[in-house]
Amino acid sequence: MEDLISYIATSLVDDPSQVKVARRVSGGTTVIELRVAPEDTGRVIGKGGHVANAMRALLRTATQQKANRVILKII
Repeated sequence: MEDLISYIATSLVDDPSQVKVARRVSGGTTVIELRVAPEDTGRVIGKGGHVANAMRALLRTATQQKANRVILKII
C-alpha cells in the first residue's frame, strides 16, 4: 500500500526526494501518512480534492479483501 501511494505521489510532485510515506496501525485501522514538500501539497490533493480522493479509492480497492480500514492523511 505504501509503495502504491509513494509511486503516485512521486509521479505528481516537483521534488520527489521530499515524498515520505509512513504507516501506523491501531486496532482495525491503518493510517497511511503522506508527507510532501509544502509547495507540492496542492498537486497531491488536486483541484477539489480529486487526486486525493482517487488515491483513497485505490487504497480501498487494494485492501478490499482485508478487514482493516485504511485512512490516507496528507501532511
